[in-house]
Amino acid sequence: MPPRAADPRHGRTGGRAAPDVAPRPGGTRRPATRAAAAALAVVLALATVACSIALGSGDVGPGRALEALLHPAAHPADAGVVRELRLPRTGVAIAVGAALGLAGVLLQALTRNPLADPGILGISAGASLAVVLAITLLGVSGTAAYAPFALVGGAAAGVLAWVLSGGGRGGTVGLALAGAAIAALCAAATQAMQVLDSQTLDQFRFWVVGSVAGGEWSTLVGAAPFLLVGAAVAAAVAPALNALSLGEDAARGLGQDVARVRIATGAAALLLAAGAVAVAGPIALVGLLAAHAARLLVGADVRWQLALAALLGVAALVGGDVVGRVVAPPREVAVGVVAPIVGVPLFLWLVARRRVRP
Repeated sequence: MPPRAADPRHGRTGGRAAPDVAPRPGGTRRPATRAAAAALAVVLALATVACSIALGSGDVGPGRALEALLHPAAHPADAGVVRELRLPRTGVAIAVGAALGLAGVLLQALTRNPLADPGILGISAGASLAVVLAITLLGVSGTAAYAPFALVGGAAAGVLAWVLSGGGRGGTVGLALAGAAIAALCAAATQAMQVLDSQTLDQFRFWVVGSVAGGEWSTLVGAAPFLLVGAAVAAAVAPALNALSLGEDAARGLGQDVARVRIATGAAALLLAAGAVAVAGPIALVGLLAAHAARLLVGADVRWQLALAALLGVAALVGGDVVGRVVAPPREVAVGVVAPIVGVPLFLWLVARRRVRP
């Protein structure tokens, strides 16, 4: 007796239930809803950027900051604070926030793991270890010089986590566990290097806390090639990731080279994550929360997710930096400290509301 043919009405083949597939990309949100979400994200990003320029731990408030921007010759001291300190710092925060948001979306789409982000998969810890080794063994100094080492370390950690999870065959839980193990190992090695070399500790501790304070345009220029290439590749692979969300067989049927898409996506995520870590140090939860919020607002279309996550990442990082400046004046709290304090309750609420499962 020949096998029973597929029944499209009931989704069964040969008497067995067909495997579940991802929803149609973007099908869960109407265009008007996505446009409204995008407009809200743009407003949030612009508002935080304006606050970053107008507010600080010093005595240059919004009015004086505006006067310094419009009439720098009349207010040279205030103009120096705004133009030489706040503007570069804001630019660095914008680049890092957007990069972390994009990397979060790419890693979650690549691994199909709602918990994936550069920190949880060990990429940030690997980049940190590579930077410590570069400082200790090669005498490297300056965040612009950290970028190549952070890239290599982050890539090595991400690839190792993928290999230890059986090339993804261990499922999302296996990949998360492998990433956690790699992150713990790299963190232990990093701490050991700092204990053995006090000079490394002095140079590294200001970077590892995660901060954009003291950010300069030259710092951003050093990491710009990694960030720009990563963002360009992310935009290019977004349609293919939509096809891949329907399953590998469906993606191949739509003409996608699945292996090439995975490699390109992983490379883009590593470039973005390593560039962000090199500039500002490891900052937790920003990419994870930005990707989740983007998916909640615009649905399954990766193209919209990338755009929203970049804007929300900017709003989160710049906003966190502003909070760190004004919460305990005249001192500042690094955004790497503010982000987990604010992000953990939001993440727990999001998990409870959406019932995120690996």
